[in-house]
Amino acid sequence: MIALIDYQAGNLTSVKKALTTIGADVFVPEGPEALRDARGIIVPGVGHFGATRALDGVWIEGILERIGEGRPLLGICLGMHWLFEGSDEAPDLPGLGLLSGQCRRLVSSEAIKIPHVGWNTLSLQRDASILEGVADQSQVYFTHSYVAPLTSETVAMAEHGEPFSAVVQRANIAGVQFHPEKSGEVGLQILRNFIQLAG
Repeated sequence: MIALIDYQAGNLTSVKKALTTIGADVFVPEGPEALRDARGIIVPGVGHFGATRALDGVWIEGILERIGEGRPLLGICLGMHWLFEGSDEAPDLPGLGLLSGQCRRLVSSEAIKIPHVGWNTLSLQRDASILEGVADQSQVYFTHSYVAPLTSETVAMAEHGEPFSAVVQRANIAGVQFHPEKSGEVGLQILRNFIQLAG
């Protein structure tokens, strides 16, 4: 069973549908105690980093307990930002802090419009289980204004006026800046890889 965390930051329907398409059993836990039944945890989301405030101490404790047991965690878009130390979008609000670095706003210009919306190319940086079977220069669907920094955990980057982390992974913790549920077969393959991590 894959736990899909609902913290009122976007519609879970498309993520749940994509997971069901690849044969995953999905549930939306009402509280952190239900995570005990999860083989993996997905934190999706769109919108403002402030929405992660709903993932308070008991949720954080429950998620960290499962990670400590080796269960994998995937953050999607805003959920990926939450894996880091924080975001300039809500500077007073800490992230989960599993990955080092601060998320920041993309720089706009006459040529570069923010938010970054649409299909863009993944530039693979190193091998990672979350990208198994995904070719370099694959196209995926983005919609965001803030980005995670390039770090040693970056396994794929993309560019929109500047380079940023499109996929990160450290052991069983992974994040994607784009929306795999809207990225066709490439996105489904990434979700399959996560299910594989969940055993």
